[in-house]
Amino acid sequence: MASAFMQWILNPNKNWFAALHKKSMSTRLRKYGLLYDDLYDPLYDLDVKEALDRLPREVVDARNQRLLRAMDLSLKHEYLPEHLQAQQTPFRSYLQDMLALVKRERAEREALGALPLYQRTIP
Repeated sequence: MASAFMQWILNPNKNWFAALHKKSMSTRLRKYGLLYDDLYDPLYDLDVKEALDRLPREVVDARNQRLLRAMDLSLKHEYLPEHLQAQQTPFRSYLQDMLALVKRERAEREALGALPLYQRTIP
């Protein structure tokens, strides 16, 4: 029951508040040229760090460029030009598949009683 309720709460197709939140996130991410997956912090979640390490170098470099551009724009109190904002697709995912794989592998290792690949500590 709780699972179905949470899915309804978080699904933008069924819940107008979730759709409103997704639209507002999309607008804010477009202003800086970021993707939603860029918001994941590899220092906070070591699964994210492992997933980023497994991605191709070009994808990680593009992520770093987007983050640097967003920080630069934020420091200058500017946004991307309107024509570039229109080209952005903030919910196009590049990290979710690899992150799901890393989480499945970690869960499998825990189920088998193997030692973790890394210790989970928050800096």
